[in-house]
Parts: sequence; structure tokens; C-alpha cells
Amino acid sequence: MQGNEACAEGAIAAGANFYAGYPITPATEVAEVLAKRMPEVGGRFIQMEDELACMGAIAGASLVGAKSLTATSGPGFSLMQENLGWASMAEAPCVIVNVQRGGPSTGLPTLAAQGDVMQAKWGTNGDHPVIALSPSTVKEMFDLTIECFNYAEKYRVPVILLTDAVLGHLREEVELPDPAEIKIINRKKPTVPPEEYLPFAGDEDGVPPMANLGEGYRYYVSGTLHDEKGSNAAADTKVAERIIGRLLDKIERNRNDIIRYQAEDVENAEVIVLAYGCVARSARQAVSKARKDGLNVGFFRPITMWPFPDQELLKAVGNAHTVIVPEMNNGQYAGEVARALHDGGKSAKVTRLTEISCNLIHPERILAGIREAANNG
Repeated sequence: MQGNEACAEGAIAAGANFYAGYPITPATEVAEVLAKRMPEVGGRFIQMEDELACMGAIAGASLVGAKSLTATSGPGFSLMQENLGWASMAEAPCVIVNVQRGGPSTGLPTLAAQGDVMQAKWGTNGDHPVIALSPSTVKEMFDLTIECFNYAEKYRVPVILLTDAVLGHLREEVELPDPAEIKIINRKKPTVPPEEYLPFAGDEDGVPPMANLGEGYRYYVSGTLHDEKGSNAAADTKVAERIIGRLLDKIERNRNDIIRYQAEDVENAEVIVLAYGCVARSARQAVSKARKDGLNVGFFRPITMWPFPDQELLKAVGNAHTVIVPEMNNGQYAGEVARALHDGGKSAKVTRLTEISCNLIHPERILAGIREAANNG
């Protein structure tokens, strides 16, 4: 199965019933599969006029109860940012699949990159909640698409599947689980009558129950700052502190539920290799070869890219003297790794192995970096 196909099937398994998209390399296969699969499950597939409309459509569909998604790549993801911010403020759960390619702008349409890492976090304006997951296998393209929907529904937030052209077009043998064994989470519904419903008042977990529009509950939804009732509060700084604070807090307080990672051979390791997405495949091979050569090296893979796994990384790094971060950009995530280590009181050196040309980072290059770090430690 191809990675993009696995993503589409994961969306169907999660209960997705609305897709709005626009063709773009290297994400088009997601749309091609869902154009067939959505009608088969009673869902809706719409090819929109552009990516601005795609994001608006899935946010709007979410408000009336749909589990919605879109798939795109760098230029389209850029166009989606305004409405992605709207969905964050409106707390409209939805999923955005970004199959990254070389940029900026039109860039290198057919080649893989990881240059949208910081855009996934800060692409839209203002402080806003972000969950982004990064697969590194075709099976994870399926599994993490489901998790994206579960997080979106549970926390009323747009969730990004941050993948790349290598994984999108990679083919691997995949055994899909029995649908009955898949954990599916749906949004909380209000238990109070319509006249008592506060659409933007958080429960104990910080997440408000969500009434689907058209089912007897009437409330105003806007990207403008609003109070718990949804009423305009555009000039009220106290409401801003309360509402925006809750938007951020509902993710921060649930970090232990949201953050996923993989750590191998990190205990007492002198060198840690941190990698994600397609590069994690090369990194893991390099670490395996280095260990066979007697080098004391461990492997750490953030599956949850955002929120950043600070505490999990600090624990994995331990007393290591070097953290090597290979990534197909100019060191975007390495900067965040350095910040986390500094804030956590670690003295480990962060070594960047970057690639901005869309050439793949092969295991041999990472292995050479491991050997150099081990010799200089």
C-alpha cells in the first residue's frame, strides 16, 4: 500500500465523512482515493476552487457535525493558514494532511522536504493551539491519521499530519487492523438544554462540549474574540486572557495524552540521534550500524512534533554529550531541540545535519556524524 493511500484509508477508518481538497503534488493520491471511498461510506467529496476554500469548507463542515479533512503540500498549506487560524479560534475539529515538498513557493514539487515544520506551529497569526503528528512508515500513515481525528475531536482543535513526499509515495506491506479494534473518539456533546448551552466554556479538561449546528442549538461562531456564549468581545482584554488562555491550556494540560515518541537505546548513551518523518528511517539504520560498531548511541523520534516533547527529550538525552538532528530543512527542529536542552539545564551539543536541496539524508551521512561526535566527545 502507498503512504497516501494508507492515509486515506485511515481517514475512512476514523469515521471521516467530508473531504474538501485541491490537487497538488505530492498529496493528490489522498484525494484520488477519497473521491472513490467517500461516496462508498455515505460521505461527501468536493474538489474546491483553491486551498483557501478547502480549509474554509472543512472547518464549516465540522460545525455541522462532519469529521472533515483536507490534504495538501507547501503552497496549498500556505494558503490555508488564515482559515486554519479561524478553525483554531472557533474550535472546529478537523484534520489537515501536509505531504511536504521542497520550497519555498512552488519550489521542487516532486521532491520531498521537511521545510514546513515551523509553519505547522506558527503559520497562522497569533497564539493558538497546535497538534502535529509525524509518521515514518506507511502503517503510521494509517494509524496516525486516525489519531489526528481522535485528537481533533477530543480537544476541538485542527490537527496536522505532517508527512512528506517520500512517505506519501512509499509502498510497504501493511496489515490493517480489524475495524472493531480501532479506538475511535468522537466530540463531546452538551448535556444541557439549548438555552443553557455555553459553546465556548470549557469543561474540567478545558474543552467545551460541541453542539452541531442544525440540531437545535443556535450560537454564533466567529474568528473574532468572543466570550463563552460566542458574543463579540473584540475589545475586551480580560476575555482575551481567559479565552485564548484556555485555547492554549487545553493542549498544554493534556500533554501526557497527546505526546507520542520513540526512544531506543538512550539509557546512558553518549550520543543521541533525533530524527522524524522519512529521515528517521535513515537515522535508525545509522544508529543500528553504529551500535554494532561499538559506539554508545541512542535514537529518539518525536512522533508528536507539536506540542514539542520537552520532558521526554530531556529524559532520553540524560548525560549524553551530543544530540545529532538530521532533517531535510535548514535546521528548523534542531533550533527547538537546542532551546529545550538549554531550558532543561542540559549541556549537550546540538549538531545539525541539514539538507535544503531535497536530496535524501542517507544512513552513511548520519553514521559519519555519529562517529565524529563519538571521537570528539
